[in-house]
Amino acid sequence: MSFLKGLYFTRYFFYAALAAIGLFVLAFFFPALLFLVKVLFGVLVLFVGVDLVALFRQPQGVVSSRSMQSKLSNGSENPVYLYVENRYGFAVHLEVIEELPFQFQKRDASFKVQVPTNETHVIEYHLRPTQRGVYSFGATNVLVDGPLRLARRRYKFGQGQEVPVYPSFIQMRQYELLAASQQLSAFGIKKLRKVGHSAEFEQIRSYVSGDDQRTINWKASARRDELMVNHYQDEKSQQVYCLIDKGRVMEMPFAGLSLLDYAINASLVLSNVALRKEDKAGLITFSSHIGSMLPAERRSTQLQKILELLYNQQTKFQETDFERLYLTVRSKIKQRSLLLLFTNFETLNGAQRQLPYLRKLARHHLVLVIFFENTETQDLLQQPASNLEDIYLKAAAEKFAYEKRQIVKEFTMHGIHSILTPPEKLTVNAVNKYLEFKARGLL
Repeated sequence: MSFLKGLYFTRYFFYAALAAIGLFVLAFFFPALLFLVKVLFGVLVLFVGVDLVALFRQPQGVVSSRSMQSKLSNGSENPVYLYVENRYGFAVHLEVIEELPFQFQKRDASFKVQVPTNETHVIEYHLRPTQRGVYSFGATNVLVDGPLRLARRRYKFGQGQEVPVYPSFIQMRQYELLAASQQLSAFGIKKLRKVGHSAEFEQIRSYVSGDDQRTINWKASARRDELMVNHYQDEKSQQVYCLIDKGRVMEMPFAGLSLLDYAINASLVLSNVALRKEDKAGLITFSSHIGSMLPAERRSTQLQKILELLYNQQTKFQETDFERLYLTVRSKIKQRSLLLLFTNFETLNGAQRQLPYLRKLARHHLVLVIFFENTETQDLLQQPASNLEDIYLKAAAEKFAYEKRQIVKEFTMHGIHSILTPPEKLTVNAVNKYLEFKARGLL
């Protein structure tokens, strides 16, 4: 029974079988051909038998395994490796069919390769998950052709392998590597000059290109016969909280990810940057009620706690309660902190309803409201209007875009910092604003 489950035939077998049927039909009209047709049919059966013996006489002619990270990064390209080892005594043509998790809605993960005898071939492909959670892989099906490529045998490996999908730690590591190599400008992170010195004096060191000339210590420079500058130490242990709105406004999709996922990925990167700046990073999620709260800390385990907390966050299809957020912040966060509020406002009226609570928060904390541009509206504005319907659509799109800009002005009038950003630039813009606040000594 297991023999039949693993037995398949190639397209070459069916071509040959169709040709044999055609010849038998032809022999019905020309009986003299019947003997030759029977001989050819016998040869076909013999060749199929050779393939079957070659494929099935060895219990495990091919071995395959799937290798990937212990967890996948949401919204990023994650590499997956398939190792296929040929233990047959001949080179094999094979097709590898991956049964991917249903979340990808992809049924064409098929790879055709040729593997010499006693060698291992590595197949690499990439997956970009767009939802957090547990992903379950099906089997890796390896279909091996016989030496005459008439019959094939199926092997199954890796059935039921599960892997969790976490917020984009790959993006976070990319920022870390670029920061270490002083190449953050490749992501759009700006190097900002400090305004004044709210930080403590640390040491006098040699001048290097890019230093603020106002920090030159002329007396020390004269003594050393080279330019020396005063180096100031950034203020540390300041509290930075990411406040993530999980209301229905954050369910809007963009490039496969929801706005909530963009906010989660940006919060992870920003928390890591804050911890590396020796600030304290914390987190609050909320919708109609307060979801999770992680007090701001600077311990070595804090980033892992943030990652684990963000892993299970889901959008709540309810109206967000900003009053409850304000009461929670006032009761739980006593020290002046930077509050980065990730939310979304589609209309000026919607923003004005929440403005009283944001103004109250801004009296005690440094508040940065981060909300999103509607990229589809922006695309519509760039298209030419060719008829009356297009004119109406462009007018409506301009109204929405205008209201977004008015929201920024409204916040500015009341002393509330804000960022209106496309989803794909959220992380860069949020990190730049945090670094700007640090440079300006606003924290």
